[in-house]
Amino acid sequence: MLRSHTCGELRLTDSGKTVTLCGWVQRRRDFGSMSFIDLRDRYGITQLSFNEDYKVELLESARSLAREFVIKIVGTVTERSNKNENLNTGDIEIVVDQLEILNASLTPPFTIEDDTDGGEEIRLKYRYLDIRRNPVKEKLTIRHAANKSIRHFLDGHDFIEVETPYLIKSTPEGARDFVVPSRLNENQFYALPQSPQTFKQLLMVSGLDRYYQVVKCFRDEDFRSDRQPEFTQIDCEMTFVERDDVLQIFENMIRGLFKESVNYDLGEIPVLTYAQALETYGSDKPDMRFGMTFNYLTQVAKGHDFGIFDNAECIIAINVTGGASMTRKEIDAITDYIKRPQIGAKGLIYCRVNEDGSYKSSVDKFFDQTALARWAEHCDSQPGDIMLVLSGDLQTTQKQLNELRLHVGDFMGLRDASQFKACWVVDFPLLEWDEETNRFHAMHHPFTSPIADDLSLIDIAPEKIRANAYDMAINGMEVGGGSIRIHDKKLQQRMFDLLGFTPEEAKSQFGFLMNAFEYGAPPHGGIAFGFDRLCAILTGTDSIRDVIAFPKNNMGRDVMIDAPSPISNDQRKELNL
Repeated sequence: MLRSHTCGELRLTDSGKTVTLCGWVQRRRDFGSMSFIDLRDRYGITQLSFNEDYKVELLESARSLAREFVIKIVGTVTERSNKNENLNTGDIEIVVDQLEILNASLTPPFTIEDDTDGGEEIRLKYRYLDIRRNPVKEKLTIRHAANKSIRHFLDGHDFIEVETPYLIKSTPEGARDFVVPSRLNENQFYALPQSPQTFKQLLMVSGLDRYYQVVKCFRDEDFRSDRQPEFTQIDCEMTFVERDDVLQIFENMIRGLFKESVNYDLGEIPVLTYAQALETYGSDKPDMRFGMTFNYLTQVAKGHDFGIFDNAECIIAINVTGGASMTRKEIDAITDYIKRPQIGAKGLIYCRVNEDGSYKSSVDKFFDQTALARWAEHCDSQPGDIMLVLSGDLQTTQKQLNELRLHVGDFMGLRDASQFKACWVVDFPLLEWDEETNRFHAMHHPFTSPIADDLSLIDIAPEKIRANAYDMAINGMEVGGGSIRIHDKKLQQRMFDLLGFTPEEAKSQFGFLMNAFEYGAPPHGGIAFGFDRLCAILTGTDSIRDVIAFPKNNMGRDVMIDAPSPISNDQRKELNL
């Protein structure tokens, strides 16, 4: 080893030791006959001291160093006179005896500091420099700890890690595939997997019983802060299980993950049905860190000659505790937010509960104090609160009020990134109707089993069938989803029929799976967690790019290596493109 210690481990108890350190120059400070250098590596920062009275030539060499030079020093650990309480090594410094420049550095395009002056695009271009900064490095370290925790848990519960293929067959369901041309099979293409779904089911047919994989998956879809063209899944499958078995095992895994990675106890993880989640929060991935649940005023707010309410299918309110202090300007800003095209609300009705128990609303012309008191009774509103109300058709209003709830939660400081709250959502619809294609699509995927009690509806009301599926949400973000799978060939074929597959299409796309089901396929189910999303939540960031070592930008480009990029004419010719 070139070094005897790292830059983060020396303490006062090491005083008098001769040590060798290697690292990068974080900064240099010159004071007359003395210079100080902060030396940085992955583990921390140690101050180096150069004194003209000690060695003049060393001082001159030190003053030739610039930021990000890579150096090696030999020196003696001494107590620091001006201690730095913000550093673990802040009680000591190294009086340098020897200095070797291992490599010089150009001036970085942005400062390698916690609070940098570099914008996102320039930092992505020089990502290897960005990773030197503590905020990025710490997120990758937490990602490592999370990976380690998950593997340890699954290994301890008899799961076997199996690698599945990356070059597979393209299927029409789900998001767009990334396709890879085959040189040896002219005009034929592989697809990169969106999920190892069918392979993990085949592994259950093979009798491996419990499988997992920390696996890269690929989807050619539009970009958001929580999406990348390639992402990592914690993919799991088990045989001879029912829904509650899966929930219990993976709830324990997630509990352990948060405890071991960030020392956080998740507490109770409630189970909501899909219908309950929409009715209470307007979302199938509710943020449970705060209240503001939905209150339905339809029966008490209609019939007062207020057309917006009288002509609405539903009227829903949230109660904001302490929100009566909002100014009119703040309410107008919230109204403008939900009137954006992405949300589409026409406006916002509000009613303050004054400290004396009286009411002041934006619709006093239509509702007297007695009528507004009935609103407050339904919303359990107290003096100092404010009720925010939207109306319209049920589905649209629930979605809009969910956006309003989250926005007000941010405004009131209720969505603390250092606090975590998880929930399960179950009993999703099995199918959803697509007006554009005029057929059903699978809410999860074509291999999800219907709930047994709903099988009688398969020929008379398939839209009412509930899926034996489950999602986990944490802090309003879906982090995992799975289901009990179909393991019966006849039921799987009926599912393909409902989804509009002809027998020939089903055989072409999934014949291998249907054949496997004829050889003793066991009941099985599983789940996949979005590892990047989990890590983003653990580290308190809004973007999964922050927890990926080398992410793509919002256009799907890797600006560091300049990809995607054209290929040569010779390559095109070989691939028959």
